[in-house]
Amino acid sequence: MWASNTITTIDIWSSKIRTVIWYFDKERNDDFNILWVWISNSTAMRKWNILDMEEFKNNLDASLEEAEKMAWEHVSWAYISFNSSSFDVIRSKWIVSVTWSEVTEEDIERSIEKAKGWLDMPNKEILKVVPESFVVDLEDGIKNPLWMSARKLEVTANIFSMNLNVLTNIKKAISDIGIEIYDIYPNLLSSPEWVLTKRQKELWVVCIDIGSSTTWVTVFENWVLSFSTIIPFGWDNVTNDIALWLRTSTAMAEKIKLEYAELDLENRDWFNDNDFDLSELNMWEEWSVSREYLSKIVTARYEEIFQFIRDELKKIWKDGMLPEWAVCVWGWSKIKWFVELAKKSLRLPVFIGLPFSKDELVDASISDPVFSAVIWTMIFSNLYWNKWPLFSINFSSIIESLKKLFKKILP
Repeated sequence: MWASNTITTIDIWSSKIRTVIWYFDKERNDDFNILWVWISNSTAMRKWNILDMEEFKNNLDASLEEAEKMAWEHVSWAYISFNSSSFDVIRSKWIVSVTWSEVTEEDIERSIEKAKGWLDMPNKEILKVVPESFVVDLEDGIKNPLWMSARKLEVTANIFSMNLNVLTNIKKAISDIGIEIYDIYPNLLSSPEWVLTKRQKELWVVCIDIGSSTTWVTVFENWVLSFSTIIPFGWDNVTNDIALWLRTSTAMAEKIKLEYAELDLENRDWFNDNDFDLSELNMWEEWSVSREYLSKIVTARYEEIFQFIRDELKKIWKDGMLPEWAVCVWGWSKIKWFVELAKKSLRLPVFIGLPFSKDELVDASISDPVFSAVIWTMIFSNLYWNKWPLFSINFSSIIESLKKLFKKILP
């Protein structure tokens, strides 16, 4: 495994767990090759809190086991990416004096450490610190001050943190199944990094990631993250609305949403309303629903999410004023007529962001908005951690593997 630089990335969501086994080809300019992709259900989490530790570990174990079988690889360490409603983003500034006459890497690292060091965040753990810009003496807006002549260096950074207990429980569950965590990347960072072009990040662009229970909003300017926020509404709220207004179960509401939901049908001149029969989805449901009525339920929730996004953009004076559009990721943006409603509600050009257009990966069904975060987590791992160990012994992994073997042998 180590000789071929095979790497595993696990993307954890409230409803799904995506496991990707892949490797970088050092002889082909670090081009990556997917060995296997496996998607399994996550049934033990609700709003990113683990409700049942044993069930969550079983979900993780099942996802890894299937991926290992198909890729013929044993997984003992992995990179993790996930979203959480407990994520916080804090903008912090700090000034340090430059040690010598030029800014060194040590000066930059010291300024970043100071920017996060003064924050008092009880029951929080800092995951990532992303510098937004630097001020070198009186020159502001500097992206990389390395080797510039200066006496003082000021940094503005975005501090990403999350609830300590939530993170600890996720780490414990992954460790208990014999997997060592090499690094963790919030999807808030991962998704836009891969779907946005350099040109888009140079000008103002907003990336919208509608997840199961949260919506993530990130704004880029001059190639760096300048604003980010989390809205506590997502795809699950649409399901709950359908269940409430149609007086049905959430499981049935999820089926109705996936099969029949469309946005803003009442404002389409060509649309003629008709009913659909719920018995096609469940033999016990013997009644019909108007397509226009369902559309009104779903559209109302999406319009509310878009209004929250506009309210956040107003805070930075960018409501309806983003020259490089709004880019939407994650699978819930694929609902029919999403782009048209988003354009009208946000007053911006909108399109769906795909992680990449690599021809040989189309058959693997990974060129899809839902894989934006996990793909960029792969890229992050290659950019910032190139020294994978050539040999490693993970005793917890060995013990866990033996346990699995005995479970299969014993009756």
